[in-house]
Amino acid sequence: MDDIDRRILRCLQDDCRMGLTEIGERAGLSPSACHRRIRQLEQAGMITGYGARLDPRELGYAMEMFIEVTLTSQSVEALGRFEQAVTAVPEIIECHLMAGGTDYLIRVLARSVADFERIHRERLAKLPFISRMESRLALRSVRQWTGYPIP
Repeated sequence: MDDIDRRILRCLQDDCRMGLTEIGERAGLSPSACHRRIRQLEQAGMITGYGARLDPRELGYAMEMFIEVTLTSQSVEALGRFEQAVTAVPEIIECHLMAGGTDYLIRVLARSVADFERIHRERLAKLPFISRMESRLALRSVRQWTGYPIP
């Protein structure tokens, strides 16, 4: 990855709808050369997809919860079954295997307290190998960036 690739990636992270002409101008390339570079970055796995950032509150989600999960076992079977089960729960929008005091950190969006109670009772409590769950309500997001620092 060179400086031109970095400029292209920064442009796409800022606004993936930016046209090839504008990206090319910012990167110092013609639109066709810029298009070739973007395709190479996609084929190399540097770019894994494109999407829009949505406002969960505008979609009716009033609550954002972070749940720390500790499992009864850290065996390969327990981790695998837990992770497989998590991927089947649409209300779980993020799940991270953690180092430290808890095994996983899960992020859930809910429309209300009653909705979170339903999610907790019907979805989270049924996940396999759970020993302990501790939920935390996010009051507001201070900084939320979906991009990554580009070296």
